[in-house]
Formats: sequence, structure tokens, C-alpha cells
Amino acid sequence: MPRFICVQREGECVLQAISSKRGERLPDNFIGFDSAPDKVVDGSVVRVRYRCPRPCQIAVEVVVSTLRKTDLVVFRRKWISSTPRVYRIHQVLLRLPPSILYQHNFFNRNVLEAENVTVRAWLDHLKDGSEPGTYHDSTVRIYKVLQITPLPVRPTKPPTECPLWSAQLIWQMTRNKISQCPHESDVIDVLKFPLANTGEHFGVVRRFQPFINRALERVRLHAVTQPSVTLSVWIYLLKWCHKKLCGIIHHVDRKNLYDSVLIQLTDTGDLIIQARVTTGEDEAFRARVALPLWKWIRLDCYIQDSKVLLYATWDDETRRYVYEFQDSIYYNDTDGYFVIGGSKYMPGIHGYFGPIKYYRFGTEKINNPLHPETTLQELDKTHRECQEIKAFTKAFLKEVTESHLLSTITTGVCTPHFIRLWGQVGEKICTQTWTWETPIKYSTLFHLLQTKEEELREGSLGMKELRTILFKEAVGTMFPVDQAQIKITYKSTSLLHVSSCFGNHKASLLLASFHLAGLGHSCNQQQGHAYSLIGASGDNRFALMHAAYKHTQGIDGFPKDLDMAYSYYSNAGAQSSIDSYNIHENKQYTPENIYLSNQEDLNSLTHETSDVFQYLKLKAERGDIESQRRLGTMLYWGQNGVSKDIVSAVKWIERSAMQMKDPSAMYDYSILLMKGRGVKRNYTRGFQLLKKAAAMGSINALNGLGWYHGIILNDHKNAVKYFEQAALNGSGDGMFNLGIYHLSGKNLHNQQRNEMAAFQQFLNASRFGHVAASVEAAWYLSTGSLEGVSQDVERAVIMLKKVCEQNGHLGFMIREALQAYLQGSWQEAFVKYVLAAETGLGLAQSNAAYLCEERNPSYDCQWRYHNYSILNYDPHPSALLKMGDYYYYSSSAGDASLSLVGQAVSMYSRAALAGSPQGMYNLVVLAQQGHVPPLSIRGWFNVSHRDEEDTVVEKMLKRCVETEYEEAVTPCSLALLGVQMGKALRRMTQNGAQLLLNKGFPVAVQFN
Repeated sequence: MPRFICVQREGECVLQAISSKRGERLPDNFIGFDSAPDKVVDGSVVRVRYRCPRPCQIAVEVVVSTLRKTDLVVFRRKWISSTPRVYRIHQVLLRLPPSILYQHNFFNRNVLEAENVTVRAWLDHLKDGSEPGTYHDSTVRIYKVLQITPLPVRPTKPPTECPLWSAQLIWQMTRNKISQCPHESDVIDVLKFPLANTGEHFGVVRRFQPFINRALERVRLHAVTQPSVTLSVWIYLLKWCHKKLCGIIHHVDRKNLYDSVLIQLTDTGDLIIQARVTTGEDEAFRARVALPLWKWIRLDCYIQDSKVLLYATWDDETRRYVYEFQDSIYYNDTDGYFVIGGSKYMPGIHGYFGPIKYYRFGTEKINNPLHPETTLQELDKTHRECQEIKAFTKAFLKEVTESHLLSTITTGVCTPHFIRLWGQVGEKICTQTWTWETPIKYSTLFHLLQTKEEELREGSLGMKELRTILFKEAVGTMFPVDQAQIKITYKSTSLLHVSSCFGNHKASLLLASFHLAGLGHSCNQQQGHAYSLIGASGDNRFALMHAAYKHTQGIDGFPKDLDMAYSYYSNAGAQSSIDSYNIHENKQYTPENIYLSNQEDLNSLTHETSDVFQYLKLKAERGDIESQRRLGTMLYWGQNGVSKDIVSAVKWIERSAMQMKDPSAMYDYSILLMKGRGVKRNYTRGFQLLKKAAAMGSINALNGLGWYHGIILNDHKNAVKYFEQAALNGSGDGMFNLGIYHLSGKNLHNQQRNEMAAFQQFLNASRFGHVAASVEAAWYLSTGSLEGVSQDVERAVIMLKKVCEQNGHLGFMIREALQAYLQGSWQEAFVKYVLAAETGLGLAQSNAAYLCEERNPSYDCQWRYHNYSILNYDPHPSALLKMGDYYYYSSSAGDASLSLVGQAVSMYSRAALAGSPQGMYNLVVLAQQGHVPPLSIRGWFNVSHRDEEDTVVEKMLKRCVETEYEEAVTPCSLALLGVQMGKALRRMTQNGAQLLLNKGFPVAVQFN
């Protein structure tokens, strides 16, 4: 019989038949379209040809992508095939919803404005009679992108029934009403809040949509070949470009090519303006402007047909540059996306962006003042002070190391000139480069340097060590021994400020946290924002996550802006991806969810001298494989409170692996051998172990074999084979590696670059928490640059936040905080939990709130971090319960009490849905007080609106008991017993009364 193959052509998998040679094996799993529609038409037919080696399930789906969501399934048909190894054809009739077929009107109100519609089919094997997964988890799959009808030209949905008289009246009154377009402006505030840029490949993505107003859209389309646009950009440079060119603003079209307009910075401070002209060629010119560092600069770029006017303004002085291209500039701002700063294709500037204003139809007068002025001036002031501090410190170090004599009048300070005139003849000239006012201005730093003079002279103390000492000294001065509460003194803030200047951006983040939260002193958002931006520009992981989290939630004066959040998270995610390959280092630990308020969590911790650890070690020494592997894993990763010990870990992992019984242990040891971690590198022995582990069922070993064949043997055919096997069995690493092959075009099944296939693999791997895959998938979602994938920045941000919170350095921070708490140093624990909490980590926020509550340094501190923890996408139930208690006990008589109790019910409901018995019990108590559970949770309790109060309470308590420990006597079980006994007693009483009425004489009820 003929053999069919799938060939990718313009987004469609085309089925082709080829002859089968003798001895050639037909594919076991196959699916393809025999015929499929080209357009979105209701009632069209899809013919699917498929083959599977054993019983399988096949599905046909139609999915829609909008500007905000990707992969919305609007049609699905499934069937089961029980005939193995036979090519079959199944016909499916597509019944599509009105939301993608018709215009928006009275009879069709829920309309999807589809950016992309795809018909796809997939096949998966039946496993133990259960249903398979989804399209992304299937064994083989196929898709075809359909042509869509734009919303304005869709047909009108015919009415299927007569509306009510009142609805008909409204319809008659409004049917001829001329719809008014919403207010649209050609002036766009592209950036309203400062953005920190690290000089790397990260930036803010902005997409501009066509005008809804037809008149404005006609003007825009006409201006594509005769543009008149204006861009006004504020920038603050910390360094010139470290490469030849760095991006200020650049435009990438749908083909991933540069488009008009690009504004770039050179390594000498000049500007390059590049544009595409109507002939299709790219032209550019250089403005030799030599932009200064540490100044706010405004760049105004006017594009008028073929002419470009550039104005650069700083220190109230404007420089003007004019250039005219040979042809008119081609400018279509709805094609592709614009980037502020860096992107995958170009690094950004190292510094800050201020306000950016975009005039789509140009303007004669730009209105773009520096805003928020106080914050940006504070930023400039802080950087200038840092330059002074670094210059003073370098001069002091030079003075100490060269052993110059200090002034006899003021130790360590050059005497003023007028005092030197009185000096004796022959007095040695002072060579110090700082003035006598400088040590007074920075007295805290100066006194610290004096105490470290010996170490500085010996060379054992440099700038890097100084910033760590300054940070520790600052933290120590915050917490006097005789005080439990935080006290932020001038000395501590000065030391943190200097530490920040020296590049310790934990100090920047801590200063930002104190200013934003008002810990130890009054709240100052402007200073808090300045230090947040300084930390982020310093490329610090925690500071980047902090800025991203604030923009995600729109808190502490940061505007909610998911594009800005993505900019920061993408940087932190890229660092996390690199960190994940070095997680074995001593300064990295896998984050562990230990809540200080949960005694069970604390009891689960162990250490090298504990009875639990010693017992595990004893079992391991006696040859127990599981104990050996568990012990090796604990020591290698530093789990459950045990410190890392790579040498001892490798010894136990080797002993476990060499018994050749545990494929997981064999895989672990083979990787150590191949990477040479804790043991001499040995590819041959590692490869042998990998093969045996894979033969024994280790999915990770299949991925390891793919890595070995691809990287070591350069055998990409077998590498892809093993990666495919690993991916099909649920290996996130296998999926990611397969995606890389699709991107590189080295996949032997399809030797062309296939970004869609790569994206699907990255997306699948991201569901398993794969860090690098999440970073790649998030990029496609953030830009919407891949055909068939709509821009979904929210999904990208959620994806990156999750992987960033698994960063090993963050794990090390919360581990140190936990160790400090266990050792009784609550002050150090609090500082480190606050640093982690400001990144948005819910665990750290709950623990910081717990320490606030225990030590009561600030009432606002406790509720600040509890409140922030519930803003996360998956808050811990304990935080929800705390906030529920806060709202409930804050309620008082009057209208306000109802809203507060409603907030409490909402918090308890969310805790209950997260599986908290306490949340369920609290809802029961409120239900008994007359507060009905919200609709969102009634179905979960199997409660209907017809149920009486007693029935509602009983159903809720039954569900609560189901989630508790079976043998434990709990509040829910006791309450349920009380309710059931009360019902039984009432039933007995009612029966007794009924009997009395029927018989007409007293009835004696006796209890023996």
C-alpha cells in the first residue's frame, strides 16, 4: 500500500504518497489532512487520514487566537480507533460558533476578533483505558492556518427566534443609531514611567494597532509612503554602547526584519538613524553628537516624507541635525512591533529611559516634559553622589597604598591652602586629591575606611570586599541589641548608599524596600523608585524581579504595565536559565517551601548531626539503595536543611548506581561522570550507564543519550531520535532540545528552520517548569511575531515569574534567612526575607509578615506583606486566611462592615478552593451568621440556591471533612457531628409531636 508523508507548505501539512521499497517499514503513528478548507466557513468538511499501531484516540479541533489569548478551542470532535496498523479516513463536519462567523449585533453579542484561526488534528494512544492529554501532549499532530474574514465585512447573523417585546423595542430604537467611535488620539504616551536598561538584549515591546475610526485609518494608510511622524525620547546614559551599536528604539516587521525607524547609539556616543525607503532599501545616517553621560537628554526625531530632523537637548542647549534620504521613507507602524532598548536582535543602551511620546501624524510642537521630575532628579543626584564617593574612595586607597603622610591637623585630610601658607619651610607637600570638605560630607564612609586602613594597605581589601563589609555593617546598625524593632539610622542608610554605589545592588534593593514600605522611617516613593531603578540597571537578579513584580501588580507607585514587567522578567529569566546549569554551586540552592508559621514545615528540616540524617546514613552504609540515593541527593543539592557536600554526595550516588538496580541513580551518576562534577570526567563509563538506565526505563537517560549523540558524537540523527522518545514520555529537557533542533534546521525529518514546531516544544516544556524553554516561549508570546501565535504578554509574564522564583540564588537567600531564624537572629532573617519578598516570592512575603507579627516592628509591615502575597497567581492558603481574618475583625457596624465581611468571605473562599480546611470552616461560620457563600464556590461544595441554611452548612462541612486527615478529630468533623445530631434531635422531636396529635393522648418517651 502507498506510504504517506507530511510536507510543510505555507503553514499546512500537505499529505504526499511515496512508493514503499521492499523491507521498508511503514510509520506506526501517522495523521494527515486528506482535505481541509482554506477559509473559515461553517459546515465545511475535514477529511483526516490516520494510522496507529494500537487503540488510539483522534481529535479534530478549531482554535482561535486573539490579541489577548492564544489557542482558544471553539470546536472539537474526538473518536477512538480500535483497528491497528491500517490507514483509515474519517470525515468531520465543522460546526463553528457565531462568535467567529458573524458581525457584532443584537443577536450576536459575544464576538471574537480573531487574529488567527487554525484547524488541527492529533492522535494519541489510549493508556489504561483513560483519555489521552491535549494537542500539545499528543503523539503526532498536524495543523492548517485558515483564512479569516475581517470583522467589519462579516455577514450579519440571522435571527433564530423572536425576541421579547421589550427587547424588540430596544432593538427598533437602536438599530438605526449611528455608532460613535471611541475617542482615539494619534498621540501616544509610549512610556510614562522610567525604565532601567542594562545594555543587554532586553527591552519593552510595544505594538500599535490600526485606528478604529475609519477617517483616521485612511490618513494613516495614506501616510505609509509619505509619513509625517514625531518621536520624543528622554534617555540617561550610564555608559556608551559596549558594542558598535545599541538600540534606543527599533522597529521589527512581521518578517523579523528591521523597518522604519531605528534610532541607535554608537560606542562613541553618536546616533545612527536608519529607515527603509519606498524602493525597499535601507538607508542610514550618522549624527556626530557625542551624547554625554550622567545627564538627562531629550531626543526629538521628526520624519517628514524623505527628510529626518533630529534635535538633541541637554543642559538647556539644543543641537540640530538634518538628513534627507534619496526616496520617501516607508513607514507602517502596525507592521510588527517596536522595541524600547534591547531585543533578541540588538543590545540596548546602558542607562534609563524617561518619558517617550509618539505622534503618529507628526506635530509642530512637542509636549514631553521630564516626568516624574522628582524621581528622575533623585536618580541623577544619586548617580552624581556615587561618582564622588567612588572618586574619593579610590583616592583614599591610592593614598594609603602609596603611604603618603597624612595631614597633622586633621588625620587623613589635606590641610586647606590658607593653613599651608602658615606652615614651616620644608614641610612636605600633601598629595591627597580630595578636599577637606569631602570626608565631612561622607564621614560614615571615611571613618570606616580609617578602621580598615591596615587591610587596605596590605591589599587584602578591595572595592568588591568593601561593598560587602558596608552592607553587613549597615544591617548591624539597623538593629540595636536592646531593641526588637527596626530602627533605620542615618548611619545605616549612608552605609547602604555607599554599598549601592560600589555595585552591591542588594543594598539598592533594601533601600528601595525601606523607602517604599516606610520601614523604620516615613515612606518616600520617589527615593524608593530611584533605588529600584538603580538596582535594576545594575543587572541584579533580585532588583530586576522586584521591578517586574511591581509593574505586574501596579503597586507602590509603579504603574501596571505588563510590557515593562516582561522586560525585567526576561532579563532575570535569562540569568535564571544560566544559573540552572550551575545549581550545584555552593551559592545556589533549590528553593524550599518552609513556612515559619507551619510547625510541620520546620519539623521536616534536618541537619548532619540529627537523628533522622544519621539513621538515613546508617541504612545507606548497610547497602539500602534508596537511602544511598536519597542521601546523595540531599548532600548534592543541599535539601531539608543539609549543607552541600559534593564529594560525599558523589560517593553515595556512585554506590547506589553501581548496584545496577535503580535507573534514576544510574542516570544521576552518569551525568556526574560526563560533566566531571565531583569525579574525574569519563565519557565512556557515563555513556554505558546512560544506555543501561535508558533500557531500564529512565526517561531522563533517553534525553541524556540525545545530548551525548548530539554534542559529543555529532550524530544528530540519533540525537533527534532520543530527544523525540524522551519528549513523548514527558521529558521537559527532551522537548526543549527538540525545539532547539527545529530552530537550527538540523532535524532530519524537516531540515528547514521551523519556528512554530520549536515554539510548540518550548511551550510544552515550559509546563514542566523548564527554565530555558519558558524564556524562549515567553519571547514569542510577548512579541506575537510568530504567525499563528497572538501576543499574550500576561501569559509570558506569569511563565517567567514562575521560573525566576526557582532561581538558585533566590533559594540561597531564603535558605540563609531560614538558618538565621533558626539560630535566633531574627534581624538578619527579617532583612533577607524582605529582600526575597520584594521580588514577589509568596513564601518570603508570608515569612516576612510572620516576623513582623512576631516582633511587631510595624503593624503596616505585617499586613503589607500578607496583602502582597495574595496578589500572586497562586497564593498560599495561610496568607488568604490571614487577610480574611484581617477583613473580618476590621468590620464594624454600618455599611462598611458589609463590604469588609464580603472581602473576608472572598479570602476564605479562595483558601477553601486551595484545599484549606480552615478556610472551609470559616465559611461555615459565616454561613451560619447569614453570609451566603459566593457563586464561584457553591458548585465546589455542591450547594444550590434552593438549599436551606442547615443543608448548606452540612454540605460544606462534609466537603471540609473530606480534605482533613481521616483519623483526626478536627473542628469540621466535630461541627458536622453537632449539625447531624441537631438534625436527628429535631427529627425525633417532630415525630414525637406528630404522634401526640394523631393519638390524642400523651406519649412518654423513655431513654434506657
